[in-house]
Amino acid sequence: MKCMSILAAAILSCAITAPAYAVHPFEQTYGYVAPKKLKRGTARAEPAPTPLFGMGWDWGRPQNGGYDDDDDRSSSSTADTLTGGGRPHIAAAAPPKVSFPNSYGAGSIIIDTAGRHLYYVLSSTTAYRYPIAVGKQGFAWSGVEKISRKVAWPDWYPPAEMRARKPGLPVHMAGGIRNPLGAMALYLGNTLYRIHGTNDVNSIGTATSSGCIRMTNGNVTHLASLAGVGTTVYVLKRLPAGAARVAKAGNEG
Repeated sequence: MKCMSILAAAILSCAITAPAYAVHPFEQTYGYVAPKKLKRGTARAEPAPTPLFGMGWDWGRPQNGGYDDDDDRSSSSTADTLTGGGRPHIAAAAPPKVSFPNSYGAGSIIIDTAGRHLYYVLSSTTAYRYPIAVGKQGFAWSGVEKISRKVAWPDWYPPAEMRARKPGLPVHMAGGIRNPLGAMALYLGNTLYRIHGTNDVNSIGTATSSGCIRMTNGNVTHLASLAGVGTTVYVLKRLPAGAARVAKAGNEG
């Protein structure tokens, strides 16, 4: 009994002299080392989706793309440069041959503004006849020019005065299926006028442009295969009555 008393006194003495702190049960680690916390970085931005096929700035818009060749309709876009879309192969589409008594010489081009046809002279009696669109009221013109250059899928640079009239027009639009100049342009002398294709086939046969001569892409491709640089182009207000009657009469095959 005496030994037990001595042992209890010794334990009590140790407890009194021990450092005055204790470990709370919930703070005990039992040898477990917590993993280091990772620094929370800025979330990675998802890359922007790549446009399907990359077919142009207005893939979902109507075929005419909101533009005329010279500026009839404007777009709400104010971008300085726009893509014209893809550049597919365009097959040449030959128009009918018609009777066309003339003295212009084979290889000449005659534009009948009133009749809205372009004639490529084959001989003194025949010509190819293409349907065209011409300048709207106040923009039609007449005169003689020569083809100064030919450009497939031309870029479009609306002049400053056009952009002033239509602020939505771009400064530059690359060539392509959405470009209002179409698949081919035949530039006339040093003027701003061209014989060119179109992205709006419904305009053919109308007076819609600001002076340029529009053709379907197939027709202008065919014409460009015949008419080279230096070809003379006669832009007439209308054909002489006799020539117009004969040309209207029918095909030569």
